[in-house]
Amino acid sequence: MASIPASSPSATLIGAGTTLKGDIHSQQDLRIDGTVIGNIKSSSKIIIGQGGVVEGDLDSTQCDVNGKVNGNIRCRELLQLRGESAVTGNLYAGKLQIEPSATFNGQCHMGANIVEMGSNEQASSAVI
Repeated sequence: MASIPASSPSATLIGAGTTLKGDIHSQQDLRIDGTVIGNIKSSSKIIIGQGGVVEGDLDSTQCDVNGKVNGNIRCRELLQLRGESAVTGNLYAGKLQIEPSATFNGQCHMGANIVEMGSNEQASSAVI
């Protein structure tokens, strides 16, 4: 079901049973099967595994959610909500794919311009 095998040397893995508190910035693909309490930013792809939990915002080029996210998701290209995934927060995506068994509570904004505008709004509100 996952696009990146856990043994891939180019992906960072936060394994099941691991809890990480703090923000993550990555240039490589990132797979989360444990719990992250903090914001995650990647210039590549973020995968939230079936048992993965994120309490914070996601910002990436591509995102594949199979677990739970409580926060806003900004995805410049394709955002996929798969299986039994549960997202509570606003979505900003270039393209969006939601499977029927996934749940999502929040607002959805689509298109490349929307993703950039969402990032700019977040940056300007942080300055004020």
